[in-house]
Amino acid sequence: MAKIRNRFQLLIIFIAMEDLLLPCLNKELLGVECFGCGIQRSLVFLCKGEFVKAFQMYPAIYTLILLLLFLIVNIFYKFKYDTVIRNVLIAVNLLIILIAYFYKLKLF
Repeated sequence: MAKIRNRFQLLIIFIAMEDLLLPCLNKELLGVECFGCGIQRSLVFLCKGEFVKAFQMYPAIYTLILLLLFLIVNIFYKFKYDTVIRNVLIAVNLLIILIAYFYKLKLF
């Protein structure tokens, strides 16, 4: 019974998350999506377990999570090549974000 109640509470949290998403001011004011458009909805899909939809909404979601986890772990544990790893992860994320952005704008 407790598992059912916990799942119901999680469902309510996910539904509330969808209602509390911030609008993209760039899209509302200028009519053009920004580089971060879709990341909030992608996180909601990720929390719901819809991993393919999360990737389709914002393709850099998984590499951003990997970068975030690396940065958090790197606070507590120093790696030999942490600067190189961080820079490569940042470059990969920027590349994915730029490719996805231009693909959305139909420039590819």
